[in-house]
Amino acid sequence: MKPIRFSKEERRDSVILQNPAAIIVSSFAILILAGALLLMLPAFNRQGVVTPFLDALFTATSATCVTGLIVYDTYAYFNIGGQSVIICLIQFGGLGLVTLTSFFYFIIGKKMSLRTAQLAQESVSADDRSNTIHLVKTVVAVTFLIELTGALLLMLYFIPEYGTYGIFMSFFFAISAYCNAGFDLLGMHGEYSSLISVQENPWVLLILAALIVAGGLGFIVWQDLWRFRRRRHLYLHTKIVLAATAFFILSGFLFFLIFEWDNPKTIGDLSVPNKAVNALFQSITTRTAGFDSIGNADMNVVSKFLSIILMFIGAAPGSTGGGIKVTTIVVLVMTVLSVMRGRTDAVIRNRRVDKMIVYKALSVFALGAFLVILSTGVVLATESSNSEIDALFESVSAFATVGLSVGISPQAHALSKIILIITMFLGRVGPVSFALSITMATGGRTARQIMPEAKIWVG
Repeated sequence: MKPIRFSKEERRDSVILQNPAAIIVSSFAILILAGALLLMLPAFNRQGVVTPFLDALFTATSATCVTGLIVYDTYAYFNIGGQSVIICLIQFGGLGLVTLTSFFYFIIGKKMSLRTAQLAQESVSADDRSNTIHLVKTVVAVTFLIELTGALLLMLYFIPEYGTYGIFMSFFFAISAYCNAGFDLLGMHGEYSSLISVQENPWVLLILAALIVAGGLGFIVWQDLWRFRRRRHLYLHTKIVLAATAFFILSGFLFFLIFEWDNPKTIGDLSVPNKAVNALFQSITTRTAGFDSIGNADMNVVSKFLSIILMFIGAAPGSTGGGIKVTTIVVLVMTVLSVMRGRTDAVIRNRRVDKMIVYKALSVFALGAFLVILSTGVVLATESSNSEIDALFESVSAFATVGLSVGISPQAHALSKIILIITMFLGRVGPVSFALSITMATGGRTARQIMPEAKIWVG
């Protein structure tokens, strides 16, 4: 019997299908490098000088990983060409290069190959390949529709205020907010001031808040909500995401309102309605968006600690946001409660949670905590003038791709910048890649070996 021989293309497809996450990670790395090389060029900054590679790499990583940490004020340093490069990186990074590539297949009417379909499935977190095509279309269509709507609404403020440049600003802010990036163009009111100049403008803050929430819910949730009209039923995943999102936004709003109420450096001198709007916006923006309307460096220590918790948890799976994800924390909490009740399985709304999902949640949490601890240690070692809470704040902001800053990034030592770049990149693709590899394990070749049971006492 002759051995079966596979062509070079078939062998390549087999390798890709076994590890699609590696291709997705590579696409982010290539996009970041290309963006960094462009941002280095004198043509893209106002000074007409070559931007240092490390600073360009930091900016490109922050934009592609939709983080928002910056070493240069986006408006003050980059011209409209550089700002355009940054917003393109944000859009590609928010949706994912693979998702956009798959969408263009539909535009030109070309049928996707098996490996392209597999990559698209992993990129948008589709539950099966038959659902991938529809979900990719939904992802791109919903994204562009929401961003366009947001931009049109923002134009009502930005065009009267800034003229024709306000049109560009509106689209920039809409894309940055929906992709949970946190880059802004209000540096003309003071470098690194973010949204402080519009903290008494509820129109801008509430529109941006709505865009942030929309981007942070996740593409699967949006598709499920769209189908609800016909099915009158929602996935358990959607119910968890909606409930957890509402809980974290409301609890964060109340805590920020209470602890910052009398702080004159943040919201203490604002009117009561503006205090409420800014507290709500702060609660929403900490969930991976990165816009700052109150001055994070001036917050109370308790508020900084609360921000760290909200940033670390982040948004929903399959969204433009980062963090360990709300579903991860819900699974972990319900696992603990189930153990306390003497159950052998985690149970959520009378549904048993598969042990592999619990293991995945534990692994993502552990990986995130390890990256944050490592990054915080390096920042403390190289930036001795900063407090422990500020170093932790900046590191969590980088890992969770939030972008809120207490002022460390612009003046950071080269080693701190490097560790923050790595943390941003791994925060965007690391936990995702790990989760995808476990998800694919059930469909791949799993070695089933009979091993002796380990007797270990814990707790």
